[in-house]
Amino acid sequence: MRAAASWSASLLRQRAAPARTFKAAHALKYTPAAARSLSSTSVRQDSEPAPAAALKGKEKESAQANSSKSAADAGLPFLPRPLGVRERPTTVHATWREEMMDQDVRQARKEALIKEATKGYFADLAATKRHGGKTWIAPPVLIREEKSLYFPDVAGTPLSGGGKVHTTDLLLGKVSVITVLSSKISELQAKMFTEPTQSQFRDNGHYQLIQLNLQENLLKSMLVSLFASTIKKAIPQDQWSRYLITSQSMDYIREDMGLHNRHIVYVYLVDTACRIRWAACGDPQPGEIESLRSCTGALLKRLEK
Repeated sequence: MRAAASWSASLLRQRAAPARTFKAAHALKYTPAAARSLSSTSVRQDSEPAPAAALKGKEKESAQANSSKSAADAGLPFLPRPLGVRERPTTVHATWREEMMDQDVRQARKEALIKEATKGYFADLAATKRHGGKTWIAPPVLIREEKSLYFPDVAGTPLSGGGKVHTTDLLLGKVSVITVLSSKISELQAKMFTEPTQSQFRDNGHYQLIQLNLQENLLKSMLVSLFASTIKKAIPQDQWSRYLITSQSMDYIREDMGLHNRHIVYVYLVDTACRIRWAACGDPQPGEIESLRSCTGALLKRLEK
């Protein structure tokens, strides 16, 4: 009787006890087989090192992508159009009154002033950080004669002294390489561009190198003129008559000549009729240096026939 009573009391206590509950963290949840497979694969990939071949493949793809991006960033177009002015150059310039009466001249000056006014002060200097200031690559061959335009007349004072000299008078009848300089950077670039051509053709009577030290800022132009004796030390004496210091404004023909940056060199190959047959700018590339030499040689050969 005592055993039966004890058993009944125990049974009553179990029924009265609250039901046990499972914490959510231990709750069972059904996962489909496909999801379990993916989950286990993901865990294995996170916990196990990837095979060496896979890493190499990824590195290779990344390197190729970076290389393609760099090539795209570094890519520059060839000179898109002939440079120069349409009017044949002359040493006789129109007077101020005549220019003011010419509607085309007034419109060109207006556009030039607007473009210059909207350009940042340090824009040219900042541009030299990319491609050395280059905006295009020189053509590998000569610009066709019928498509070429003229080099404008620029008057300047030669290192040899005396009065003003006009580029038109120097250019007629000669194959000329012209460098437009405005800074120390441009001088170094010009030297790299012209040295091979100069060394090969300097003794040819139909060839000449003309250097234009262009300082459109009047004060800077005066300073350059004052230090002309210093420039003479760096220029061979036989080149003094063809080294011109000028302050002539190029604002109204800047676009025609492709003079987009005041800190870099611009190189022009001009034929005997003052037509621009080849042009380059900024840091020279090996192909451009060779192209200048070969194109100069081609023009000189045509004179020999």
